[in-house]
Amino acid sequence: MRRRGVVLVTAMVAAVTVAGSTVAVASRWHEDRSNQVRRAIDGGTAKNVIMFLGDGMGDSEITIARNYAVGAAGRLNMDSLPLTGAYTTYAVQRGTSSTPDYVTDSAASGTGWATGHKTYNNAISVDPETGLPLKTILEKAQAAGYRTGNVTTAELTDATPAVLDAHVSLRACQGPADMATCPNETKQAGGLGSIAEQTVDHNVDVLLGGGKARFDQPVTGGPFAGQTVVAQAQTQGYTLVTDRAGLTATHPGSKVLGLFTAGNMDLEWSGPLATPYPGPAATACTNPNPSRPDTMPHLSEMTGKAIQLLSTKTRGDYQRGDYQRKGFYLQVEGASIDKQDHAANACGQIGETVEFDKAIKVALDWAKRNPDTLIIVTGDHGHTSQIIEPQSDTDHSPGSIATLITADNQPMVINYATNLNGRSMSHTGTQIRVAAQGPQAANVVGVTDQTDLHYTMARALNLY
Repeated sequence: MRRRGVVLVTAMVAAVTVAGSTVAVASRWHEDRSNQVRRAIDGGTAKNVIMFLGDGMGDSEITIARNYAVGAAGRLNMDSLPLTGAYTTYAVQRGTSSTPDYVTDSAASGTGWATGHKTYNNAISVDPETGLPLKTILEKAQAAGYRTGNVTTAELTDATPAVLDAHVSLRACQGPADMATCPNETKQAGGLGSIAEQTVDHNVDVLLGGGKARFDQPVTGGPFAGQTVVAQAQTQGYTLVTDRAGLTATHPGSKVLGLFTAGNMDLEWSGPLATPYPGPAATACTNPNPSRPDTMPHLSEMTGKAIQLLSTKTRGDYQRGDYQRKGFYLQVEGASIDKQDHAANACGQIGETVEFDKAIKVALDWAKRNPDTLIIVTGDHGHTSQIIEPQSDTDHSPGSIATLITADNQPMVINYATNLNGRSMSHTGTQIRVAAQGPQAANVVGVTDQTDLHYTMARALNLY
């Protein structure tokens, strides 16, 4: 028994080091937290807003990561935000603004908080009836003089980052060569162009993620026709960085386009995929993922650098007499929580959640010195993974399972059953956790809708 206790403590300490979190024994949560919550309720306005979006990160995904990384009685960094609620996530059907589509994709859900309006699945910040652009929170912040940033572990042209700085009828129209389904929206046809073109046209101060292959495509119309989108960006004043060293070397005062891989960024952790009963043998995840290059920055590093670049006053600010420069709006996406949920890859999913949680800690630490910052942590839709009971020969799930040994030194069975084994697992239509701290954070309490979050952020930045 003593030996088992030593193993358990050792496993939990190692997991806490990985997660960058502090284990909290369950008894801590028995304390009266009324005064802490009262102090957290602040209407007012914020200088900065940082929104963290875990793609596909529902309550199950959070619980799975918590159990594995810090144990059932532990707490992640995202668990420390003082005000928590839930929001509904449904989309609407194309051609209507009111008929619900109960299971949203990332494009429609992102449009909800980005613009304050519902739209149809696959649409990027356009009206579901007219197809016209809907003004986004990033565009409103820019117009009011705030710096802006967009950080993701996916392609920068993927749905969630795109909802801030693009307007297109279908999310697949990511680069100039990907416009077959949006022929009337190309620059050659007089439209706004692909998501990649619109992203750099928006002059977002900090853009960090994957998707370089989209930006290497040649532009087909407008003043930059024949050039790649990367060349267009550089002409428009962007500094291009492609690895960790380049990101580290960037300085405030210039726009930064970080493209760290051709597609989505590599996973933090690896491990066996879930399979039908009995599934792979119980195991621990491989951390770090041996195939992830050392030159690729982690989400926590990208978050810290984005905050530094957006928050630091520059000589140009003082030359303009802008001694009280406005703050910034920053969105940070942990994108592959969703992508690995689709793939029934429990270790990949957990590793992305843990790194996303490290990025949250970076912002929370910064906010201790900058309390006029609204921090929001949420997901965009539910997903498939569930914690289920240990399975047996006579009674087991028809879905795919993986069994992981957690920080508690106990087996945790994770089930994927919204599609057949080997096929892409499905989103679900459940409500999602939303947590916040800082000015206007109290507006996430209770049950709200994704569209409400837009107005909470806009109110915090005094945008209307």
